[in-house]
Amino acid sequence: MSAPTTALPGFKGAKSDVLLALKKAQPLTAGELAAQFGLTANALRRHLKELQLAGLVTYRREVRGVGGPVYAFRLTENAERLFPQAYDEALSQALELVRTQFGSQAVVEIFLKRWQAVSDKVKPELDLLPLPERAQRLAALLTSLGYMAEATGGETATLREHNCTIRAVVEQFPEVCAAEERFIQDILGAGVTRQAHIAKGANCCEYCLAQPAALGDRAASTEHHAPAGSPGHKQETA
Repeated sequence: MSAPTTALPGFKGAKSDVLLALKKAQPLTAGELAAQFGLTANALRRHLKELQLAGLVTYRREVRGVGGPVYAFRLTENAERLFPQAYDEALSQALELVRTQFGSQAVVEIFLKRWQAVSDKVKPELDLLPLPERAQRLAALLTSLGYMAEATGGETATLREHNCTIRAVVEQFPEVCAAEERFIQDILGAGVTRQAHIAKGANCCEYCLAQPAALGDRAASTEHHAPAGSPGHKQETA
């Protein structure tokens, strides 16, 4: 089996690979997992059986197109807890007190300040790079923080986070995701559109990144559409 791109503490070899693969793209059948790792389906099922007995993997029958139903495997809640989680129940309770006293925006501001501290350390370096390289560097940074992130593409890139380190908090305070989206936009200096969301049942948080129009283009557009009498309006001459 190929080596996983992210180490999972307490696991190694085939079991680690299977858990990481399911984390990124569940549910998957034994055949799909076997094809991914170059094993036979029977060999892969042995690993799945051991993970199932450990309470880390479960399955259900699904109908996929033509043919009979298949068994599709996914992680259990116990397995999800193996992945990095930065916040616990005590912090969720503290944030609830903040929201009760000061409103939801106060909770968002806490996370904005957290992301701002991260941005301040690396943004000067990222500003010197083209968007694809900025996205790659950001993915590496987020992975170091437990987000299992990856970036693909060129001038229109995609950033995916396969793990949410604040999952318990997001379930209670979904508004904090706005702080993360703004952080990605600010640190990359790019247009950011969320395409998928772990909080809404997706396997990853996926962001589409687009290089904004050149400053000169934006200025020209503003000048062209400026109303008469405004500073950006040019008077026509005879």
